[in-house]
Amino acid sequence: MNKFPNAFVIILSVILFAWILTYIIPKGNYQRELDTINNRTIVVPDSYERKEAPHLSAFNALLAIPKGIAGRADLMVLILLLGGCFYLIEKTGALNQGLNKLITLLKGKEVFALSIIILLFLTAGATIGLQEEIIAMTPVLLLFGLTLGYNPSTIVTASYGSAVLGAAFSPFNPFGVVIAQKEAELELLSGTEYRLIILLIAAVVWTFYIVRYASKNRVEKAKLELDIEGLTARNKIILALLAFTFSVVTYGLIVLSWGFIEMSACFFGLGLVCGFIAGFDFNKTTEIYIDGFKEMIFACIVIGLANSISIIMSEGFIVDTIVFGLFSPLQNVPPSVSGVLMMISQAILHFPIPSYSGQAILTMPILTPLADLIGLSRQVCVLAYQYGAIMMDIIMPTNGSLMAVLALAGIKYNHWIKYIIKPTLLIMGIAAIAILIAVQFGYE
Repeated sequence: MNKFPNAFVIILSVILFAWILTYIIPKGNYQRELDTINNRTIVVPDSYERKEAPHLSAFNALLAIPKGIAGRADLMVLILLLGGCFYLIEKTGALNQGLNKLITLLKGKEVFALSIIILLFLTAGATIGLQEEIIAMTPVLLLFGLTLGYNPSTIVTASYGSAVLGAAFSPFNPFGVVIAQKEAELELLSGTEYRLIILLIAAVVWTFYIVRYASKNRVEKAKLELDIEGLTARNKIILALLAFTFSVVTYGLIVLSWGFIEMSACFFGLGLVCGFIAGFDFNKTTEIYIDGFKEMIFACIVIGLANSISIIMSEGFIVDTIVFGLFSPLQNVPPSVSGVLMMISQAILHFPIPSYSGQAILTMPILTPLADLIGLSRQVCVLAYQYGAIMMDIIMPTNGSLMAVLALAGIKYNHWIKYIIKPTLLIMGIAAIAILIAVQFGYE
């Protein structure tokens, strides 16, 4: 096929497929109750039952699209404001000058530079679950990669892919392992040592694979339009403020429980201040900001459309049926096998549930008593969720962040899958071995 569908067409096709599934898969649901202590809704184990309900009409399926877009409004605001901020900083010349400085320092050390990118995003993924924020950074990352002679696939894997891997294998991802352990009634951050060992192994293998691929697929180095020997005083201040803002945001996420709204406010303010420092008048600053918004619109729509898929499957009452069908057979196999099959089931389930936090809240109350029943430790149950669900963010077309990054990088989805499937299977193999070992030594 010469012309593969773009991200917009792919997600619309998946939306149609999800709607068709609501006519094929039996409807059913688990009972839910309010946890007054934590003020959230939890799933009642062993409460699944078939449900009689009318099929989702074509109009309701269409309604899911604006609902999906509206439902991700906070994330879309972050992408627009963060993207506009980066675009404005780029127009000040600070980024180009900063990149020139980096390129000069890293001349002949391209492998070192690539390894640093991998390490930074692995750390960000492991600590704060960085993912959606990478969308706005992608244009700058691609430019930096091209100046070093690396193609878009290398840079997307080193940044977005590394963040996903870090989040999946993290001992302390607040949106992954912490939520899952809480739902499994485990001590928070327990079992950190083993998770950290597996994270280090996976990170080394991942880094080696990317560096090896990058060395075999170099491209001609791009030259920046702006070629200045040193940074101006104004641009030093701008880059310093950018670094400071990222530090403040990281602190806010970890310590102050910030969300997308607080992050958006920080970067919006940063953009305005940088425009003032660069000597732009207020009118020019806002015009550049608007141009930055335009660059991010497609990525935002992709995010919203991806959210529509889970809405359709939820309103069609088939998500709980899929959960029941995937996990019920596990009680009939040995614990070591069920641990690996649980990981695979979590990976499959991530198609209709692109939010891995939401997946933890849905599945862990169901899997915890099942794990107790078959003699599988709850800690292994959490491992299976981490490795299976979160790692799938690197390939699932229902993940709006992935599709947005690929769209900005100009990478067709079929080309991405052809490239990323090998390292993904390699990492999943490490995850499966880690689960088998954990079962054998009684990981608690």
